[in-house]
Order: sequence, then structure tokens, then C-alpha cells
Amino acid sequence: MKALIAMSGGVDSSVSAYLMKEKGYDCMGITMKLFHNEDIVEKKSKSCCALDDVEDARNVAFRLDIPYYVVNFSADFKKEVIGRFIDCYEHGATPNPCIDCNRHLKFNRLYERGKELGCNYIVTGHYARIKELNGRYVLMKAADLSKDQSYVLYSLTQDQLEHTIFPLGAMTKDETRKIADEQGFFNANKPDSQDICFVPDGDYIGFIKNYTGKDYPSGNFIDKDNNIFGTHKGIIAYTIGQRKGLGITYKEPLYVTNINPEDNTVTLGSNSDLFKTDFDAAYMNWIMYDTPPKEFKAKAKIRYKQTEQPATITVDSDDISKIHVSFDEPQRAITKGQAVVLYDGEYVIGGGVIQ
Repeated sequence: MKALIAMSGGVDSSVSAYLMKEKGYDCMGITMKLFHNEDIVEKKSKSCCALDDVEDARNVAFRLDIPYYVVNFSADFKKEVIGRFIDCYEHGATPNPCIDCNRHLKFNRLYERGKELGCNYIVTGHYARIKELNGRYVLMKAADLSKDQSYVLYSLTQDQLEHTIFPLGAMTKDETRKIADEQGFFNANKPDSQDICFVPDGDYIGFIKNYTGKDYPSGNFIDKDNNIFGTHKGIIAYTIGQRKGLGITYKEPLYVTNINPEDNTVTLGSNSDLFKTDFDAAYMNWIMYDTPPKEFKAKAKIRYKQTEQPATITVDSDDISKIHVSFDEPQRAITKGQAVVLYDGEYVIGGGVIQ
């Protein structure tokens, strides 16, 4: 059986490649080149981190004696990830580029390339699990909940789940690093990537302005009664729940509670104004069901680091890709553009985009 290993140059994908080879798979390593320096306005004279990662992945593939290739998906990344990232901010939402990369690049373009190369499976270093249950392939949380990445994988289809392997799903990060150290992988203690890969300095506002060449107009900070507090620096600079960087002096702490691109206003309020129970989501991908129940109880997670919370899910009677979520208890900073992922215990029911 042939396995295409998505190799990022990090310890997780390196150990995944090792484990698959140990299990007897015919392995092939591949790294996606996702952007050019000019795409991210990279001005460093030395190699950027992406090029370093390619060399790290190549080194591991050489040690494992498996074929290794680099594929250029920069045009797809520019459209499906960077383009969506910018569009989201321009429309007053907050994007999740890692989810878009998984959906459109790793488990779409790379998966299709794997099939072209005759591979039976695509393998990544994600911490999550897949199993067959009652005739369906289901996505499950990682055994190590502190590393669980099921939230960013909710878009996987039945076909993709059937042909994907997560070798690290039952392991802890310490166990992964131990294997890497035992195998002499020089990246055994390489730090995990924390930043958005195409915004390496973390200045996403500067990135968007440089990338688009646009000057985003200032507008009014207002309260819920339309009283003006002051002037904001352009709606792309703000996200729901934000407190720092507002430049407003007031008798109590102020937080961003709403962003309205239509009239170019940013609404400020108290922390209590951020708590809500209800919202709508769209573009649902259902993993546990072909056709979900019209209404059911589940636990819903609205950001990567949050613990999922009990909620009632109502599916649109005309379009199962749309749902209404009603939490049992108010939740803070429900943010347009972020993902909501539904769970039944350790199983992912499905997920979509908060509207």
C-alpha cells in the first residue's frame, strides 16, 4: 500500500513518516510550497522559514530512505487561503486560515495529487483519530486532548476520511519527540509553529495593507446606541472581543462587540455585552450523518482553544448546510468567520462557519 506523507519539516510529520514506513507502507514524502517571498512581502535576505522547512523535510526523508518531492501549490494557496483571509477581514469577520488550508490544500489538492501518484492514503501529523463506525468513517478527538486538532479537520469528507491516516492520534507530543530523538531526527526538539505561516511577524494588518495596496478608511467607534466614542483605524484592525489597541480612554474597559463594514463602524461595549447564546452557521460539513436530525443536542466549540459547551442544534428545514445554535449558557465573543464544530463525546458530528 502506498502512502503520501505530507511533510512540513516539523517533528510531527517526520515521526508520522517513520511510523508509516515501520508499518510496511510504501512511503513517499511531499512538501507543499505554498507561497513565494514576494507574496508575503518577505524582505529578508536570507532564506525564509518555508525554505528551511523544505530542507528539514528533505533531510528526514533522506534518513528514512523514501522518495521526496516538493509541489508548488502557491497559486491555490494565494486564492483559497490568502484571498479568503483578506476577504474575511474586509467584511468584518475573523478568518481561520489553518482550516482553509486543510480544506483546500492538504485534503483537496494534495489528496488529488496523491491519487495521481497512485497512493492509497494521505498521511499527516495531525493529532486526531479516524475509524469506521456503522458503515461511516468518523473523525474523533486525539487521545491526548491537550494536542487535539479535530476542530481544524471538521471539513473532511467521507472519501477523504477513508483515505487519510493520522499516525499520531493515539500518542502524546512527548512520545512523538521521544521517537524522533531515538531515530536521530535533528528536528526532534524543533518548536511547534505558532504563527500564521504567511504572516511570520504576526502583523496581519500590515500584511493585508501591503498585499492589497489598499488604504482602509477610518470610521467611527460607536456604542450600541450609536453614540460616537472616537475614530477607528479601519475595520480590518479589529476582531470581536478585542480590548487592546483601541486608543480609547473611558471610565470602564471597552471591547469590540460588533464590526459593521456597511457603514464602516466598530461597536464598543462592556465585557458583559460579549456574551450571547444564539447564532447561525452555514457551509456545514456533516461527518456523522448523511442527513442530520432536524433538532438535536450536542456540544459546540466556537474557537480552537475553547472547551465545547452544551447546545441545541436546529437544522434548516430547506438547507442542511445551515444551522442555528443555541447554547445552554451564554458564551463570550461568538465571532463571525470562525468555525463552530459539533461533538458527541469524542466524535465530531460536523462543523461550519459562524455567520
